[in-house]
Formats: sequence, structure tokens, C-alpha cells
Amino acid sequence: MSPEDTDVDPVTTDDGRAPRRGGALRSVYRATNDFDFVKTFRWGLVVGAAICAIAIVSLVGRGLNLSIDFEGGSVWEVPSNGASVEDAREVMAEVGESGAKIQVVTDADGTERLRVQADLTDPNETQDVTVALADLGGVSPQEVSLESVGPSWGEEITRQALRALIIFFVVITIYMSFRLEWKMAVGALVSMVHDLLLSIGVYSLLQIEVTPATLIAFLTILGYSLYDTIVVFDRAQENGARTVAKTPYRVIMNKTLNQTLMRSVNTTLATILPIVSMLVVGSLILGAETLEEFAIALLVGLTSGAYSSLFIAAPLVSYLKEREPKWANTGGGAPTPAAAAAAGGAIQPRPARKAAATRRPTGSTTPAAPAGAIPPRPRKTRKKR
Repeated sequence: MSPEDTDVDPVTTDDGRAPRRGGALRSVYRATNDFDFVKTFRWGLVVGAAICAIAIVSLVGRGLNLSIDFEGGSVWEVPSNGASVEDAREVMAEVGESGAKIQVVTDADGTERLRVQADLTDPNETQDVTVALADLGGVSPQEVSLESVGPSWGEEITRQALRALIIFFVVITIYMSFRLEWKMAVGALVSMVHDLLLSIGVYSLLQIEVTPATLIAFLTILGYSLYDTIVVFDRAQENGARTVAKTPYRVIMNKTLNQTLMRSVNTTLATILPIVSMLVVGSLILGAETLEEFAIALLVGLTSGAYSSLFIAAPLVSYLKEREPKWANTGGGAPTPAAAAAAGGAIQPRPARKAAATRRPTGSTTPAAPAGAIPPRPRKTRKKR
């Protein structure tokens, strides 16, 4: 059982913070970290908004490099045998397709092949291109692989993907509203939109080809991002129910993020390592292009999901919660030592006792009794007979 799964908080100092034992990495590993996430709330939202703005500008200006599965057309692959991309471009210009996409790909056995993509679906035109590329590579037309896809199939895939995305958002919103609350559902939706925009923006900026495998990876990203966010919000709800009154909600969220930081790091690293191996071994060594398209999207999306859970969803929910009457009058500034200790479960030191109400008589040498002490009983005097 990890320290974050127990109700016993680490020992705190007089200012309400956990003592740092060793470096920052060691404290994170031992779940004794006490970072001040409140200071990063505003910057986290600013950076997230800037990333989304850059992604939107890139999508509007450059668009996406869609594969033939979405746009329709034909793809030819022919052994290069020394032919270059410029040679293939000249051949395509002769058949009236100077704007064709041409690249060199390498098979698993190390053979270089020319990959040509053009918006052609007519059988006669595709046959002319096949013969021309066969002559360029010095092979027979039967050795040229050809794949043709109609535009209607790509439109159907896009429509189904959008429908699945909308249904996913609606179901998640309803579930989180009943399981947690609607403010947390809003925070989760905003963080998932951030992750989706960031992943698509990277593909738009780098002009990486978007295939059906990429689309599946985008939908998978949302699941991982939602998992991290729900873990944070569930712990925040528990901490809010156990916290004393007049504690700012951002103090509660700060404690929650410190408790769940190690879990988020472990989950992200445990998922990213197989993806990196898939990208290196499957794509670079074995030459599996489908794995590359899938792995890049997952790698970008998972990294973004870990960021958005801590620095997008959590600050947004904190700002929304502090508008509620319960948390509105608790103060919105930085956590005070007393509030941090109260949220963290530390034992508050007893306040200094008030000064003694009774002063010593002037000229008296008897020391004053300490404040709160019970005065001694006066002695009885016997009367003389």
C-alpha cells in the first residue's frame, strides 16, 4: 500500500509543510513531496491556452496531411533501383499529376521503394501511371503495388469518428456529473479537448500523415487522459469532505495533487515505455509504418494527458469551486500555514496563553502565578483565647 492510499499524512513542520528528505525526485518517489501547485495554476492555464491557439492556427493555415483513406485516390509502390524522388516527380508530371505526394520508404529487408500518392481513381489513368513507374524502376508492371480508395469510404470513416467522439463526450459528462459533480465534468472535458488539439496540432505542424490508425490513437488518448483526471478528482472530493471549514479549496486541491503526483507519474511512464519501444523497434527497425502512425499519436497524447490532469483540469475546477458559497469566503490567496496544516491533517500548535489577568502588587517580591493556574487556598488563622 502506497502512502497516498492511507489516511495518515506525513509528519509536517510548524508551517504545515512536509519536511523534504533528500532531493525532489526522491520525495516524489516516496510520496512525501509537498510542491506548491497553486503558484502554477495560472501559468498552467496560460500555457494550455497558448498550445490550443497554436494548434488551431496550424489547422486553419496548414491543415492535415490526410491519407487516401480519407481523401480517396491511389497509391503506388515500386522498387526504386536507384531512382530518386525527382525522377518520380518528372514521370508523374508527364501523366498530368505533378502535385502527387512522393516519398522513399524502406521495407523490413532494407529495400528502398518509391511511394507515390495521387488523386486518381479512374482505371485507365491508374494503369498509365503503373506502366510509367514500372519503366522508372526497371521492373514489370506486375511488380508495382497499387491501392485505390474511393472518396466516399473516407467520408464515412470521418463521419463515424465524429459521431463516436460526440457520444464519448456526452456519456463522460453524464457519468462524471452523477459520480462526482458537473464542475469536475467540465474540467475533464476541457482537459480532453486540450489533449486532442495538441495531438492534432503536432500532426498539422509536422505534416505527419493521418491514417485510420492515427484516428484510433486519438480516441485512445482520451481514455488515458480521462483516467488520470478522474483519479485526481476522486481524491479531491474525499479530501474536501474530510477538511475542516474555512479552508480554501485550492489548498485542498494542492494537497490532492501532491498525493496523486506519484501515481500519475508511474501510470504515464508505465504506458509510455512500451510505446517508445513500439516506435523504435516496430517502426525504425522493422519498418512497420502503421506502428509509427499509432505510436506517435499515443506518445504525444499521453504526455499531454499527464500535463492537462495536473495543470488544466485541477486549476479550472479550483476556480469553479471557489465560486460556491461554501468556499467563497475562505480566501483565494496562497495557502497560509494554518490552512495548509488543516488541509494536510497536521496537528495545530496550541495558541500562546494570554497574559496573566492578575498583576503583582507594587513592591511585592512574590512571583506572579502563571496564567491559568489555580490559586492556593488561604491558611486559616486561629484566634487566641
